[in-house]
Amino acid sequence: MSQTNAKTELFESMPIPKAVAQLSIPMVISALVTVIYNLADTYFVGMLNNPIENAAVTLVYPVMLAFYAFNNLFGVGTSSMMSRSLGRGDYERVKNSSAFGFYGALFSGLLFSLICLIFRLPLLDLLGADGQTRTATNNYLFWTVLCGAAPAILNVVQSQMVRSEGSSFHAGIGTMSGCILNIILDPIFILPWGLNMGAAGAGLATFISNCVACLYFIVLAHVKRGHTFCSMDIRRLKKVDKVVVKEILGVGIPASIQNLLNVTGTTILNNFTAVHGASAVAAMGVAQKLTMVPTQVAMGFSQGIMPLVSYNYASGNRKRMRSAITFSAAIVTPAMLLVSLGYWLGAGPLVQAFIDDPQIIAYGTRFLQGLCIGITFLCLDFLVVGVFQSLGMGKNALIFAILRKLILEIPLLYLLNRFFPLYGLAYAQPVAEIILATVAMFMLQRIFQMPQTQRNVSEEPNKD
Repeated sequence: MSQTNAKTELFESMPIPKAVAQLSIPMVISALVTVIYNLADTYFVGMLNNPIENAAVTLVYPVMLAFYAFNNLFGVGTSSMMSRSLGRGDYERVKNSSAFGFYGALFSGLLFSLICLIFRLPLLDLLGADGQTRTATNNYLFWTVLCGAAPAILNVVQSQMVRSEGSSFHAGIGTMSGCILNIILDPIFILPWGLNMGAAGAGLATFISNCVACLYFIVLAHVKRGHTFCSMDIRRLKKVDKVVVKEILGVGIPASIQNLLNVTGTTILNNFTAVHGASAVAAMGVAQKLTMVPTQVAMGFSQGIMPLVSYNYASGNRKRMRSAITFSAAIVTPAMLLVSLGYWLGAGPLVQAFIDDPQIIAYGTRFLQGLCIGITFLCLDFLVVGVFQSLGMGKNALIFAILRKLILEIPLLYLLNRFFPLYGLAYAQPVAEIILATVAMFMLQRIFQMPQTQRNVSEEPNKD
């Protein structure tokens, strides 16, 4: 089929810089738009100059991070399996994998919303909401989680599945459509001249925009039926075999645990910060959102090359796989060093751009200067974890996640907060990431030593 020939050229013979650009640029643009839309919530809520409303957005953030556990379970796991199956020429298994990922994401999103609804009150306590911030936090939680979990998860999973077959352009367009709509709706729903809903308005805008993004991917699958490996045919669930489930969960479960550990770390960070009041929480939220800009761009870049790495690993072309990884690292590393320097020098004005409150600016400047030190190292660590996931090495990714959070970052939060109350919290992640980057380079070198092989077919392919 012509579709297969086009994918083969992209994955097997296109020059590495061109292939990486074709796969990664749409993902980087999509990541930029995604970050802008995340910052839009903080920016427009910040225009209210109300620390309580800003704190609500920050306090719910760990729950929204939990979405990534499902995104990774059914998105990263499925997309890795799809790309590796493409590399083996097993097109039937590619379609079965996509159906398993789609319905797994849908049902898990609905179940997550139901659980959060049942345990909403203890959840608010766990997040650090107090008598001052409880109402605003509850209102934001309602739209983003109780109503919005399923479309938020499904949106990302569908994007990753589309990307896995090399269609980064459509993956980026789908994600951007929701993000741009969110940016348009935010001021209308949040600000006094509009619906004046505050943080709740930001949540409603997010919910609507994720629904629109999901609709884009559903329409795309219908329009391209017969010309795409992504399938929403529920009948294919009967064809899903043990190999598909094992391979998807083998990558997805460790990736999910990794994000659950991220949620744990962020929740601990917010609880330590909450002791110092709503202004400190709002300032930490602004600093975290600002550091999301470079980290999400780097993540988009590393996710963009994942199909290329997965395909060439499965097909046995280790040389091309190594070239894709090293080229990506050479592009990302110097760019992130420049961004870190810019953040350190311009921390104060950057925070002030989001909320003009002297106390929040003072807190936020110190927080951002601490967090930005780890940006370059964090991006290198993202790249290595992405390689593990691409190769189906879920256990390696899990070991890396445990080392990052349980052994390094969470203990550092307690330690640094004890000796440097509040301000030490911003340095826990950079210290952890610097240590991890050293480990990452060692592990990546071992992967590069893998010998060149012939096409790796672990199972007899079922070609259409």
